[in-house]
Amino acid sequence: MPVLQALKSKGYTTPTPVQEQAIPLILQGKDIFGSARTGTGKTAAFALPLLHILSNKQRVAKHARALVLAPTRELAQQIGESFRVYGQNTKLKHTIIYGGVSQQVQVASLKKGTDIIIATPGRLLDLIQQKYISLHAIEHLVLDEADRMLDMGFIHDIKKILGHLPAERQTLMFSATLSADVKKLAAGILNDPCHMAIDPVEQESAQTSEKVYFIDRTAKLKLLHHLVTNEGIGRSLVFTRTKRGADKLVKMLARNGIMAQAIHGNKSQSQRLHALKQFKDNKLRMLVATDVASRGIDVHDLSHVINYDIPEQTETYTHRIGRTGRAGKEGSAYSFCSPEEKSYLRDIQKFTGKMIPVAVHPY
Repeated sequence: MPVLQALKSKGYTTPTPVQEQAIPLILQGKDIFGSARTGTGKTAAFALPLLHILSNKQRVAKHARALVLAPTRELAQQIGESFRVYGQNTKLKHTIIYGGVSQQVQVASLKKGTDIIIATPGRLLDLIQQKYISLHAIEHLVLDEADRMLDMGFIHDIKKILGHLPAERQTLMFSATLSADVKKLAAGILNDPCHMAIDPVEQESAQTSEKVYFIDRTAKLKLLHHLVTNEGIGRSLVFTRTKRGADKLVKMLARNGIMAQAIHGNKSQSQRLHALKQFKDNKLRMLVATDVASRGIDVHDLSHVINYDIPEQTETYTHRIGRTGRAGKEGSAYSFCSPEEKSYLRDIQKFTGKMIPVAVHPY
């Protein structure tokens, strides 16, 4: 089987819990409402069965048969890469659609014919309205990180896209959190879905070791420099609370001889892609990010996540540390907690149901 050959060549032998639950249900044609964060093997959980189904079906004309919606360009690209790797032995074609770049290459790809469209909602709607895309032949719809799409205000775009889809289809919806809005969306688009949940705390604790450093805000830079230079930390993703804070930290690190770049909402698409590529290619040791820009960042063998600022939202902590300790690899998450952030830490520990071990520092 082509898909199994691709898995074998990548050395994958054992499915993750989300894959074990989702794949048989998807192959049976069931709708799914899944709660699973990034890093649990979620992309493969829907990509593998969809590739299998589509490769065993006769293709009709040039129209796409599967649509995957993602909230960010970065996530769309990562999903596209997964379809490329897992589908390398099939004849299936996929096209990635997102804004912030010229649509010319994307339109050219669509005109050649495609089986799978992976798209962010805004650019997809643009191309539908320009008559470059028809969704009338879609048999499978995936909404990935549905909570993030709602947070980013895509609900109206999603509803418009749904209006272009056949009523008869398989729909798979994944969300890291289950807010009232997410549940409402699920109720409106899923047909008798199978519910599945992979506990994010359980996933994270198995693969990521955590430490918290209690430290004054003014000494955080010293501690970061100490850890990077003396603790043998490899590539690390550092989180700040604000865009301004991210830019400021990058400048301060440069003064201390550590090259880093920032990714946040004020950066252009080309700047973000360039920084992420340098980081993935090991040309940057450190990437500084805000939470808005971080969802969808998937870097293989990321050894450390550092919470330079403790997040105000408890679930954000889980998303952050989920960037490391992925796909069975071990990772470390360090948090710098100043006196004014202790209430945030208490909320996080209450949410996860465990105390984060305290580490001693020289400052």
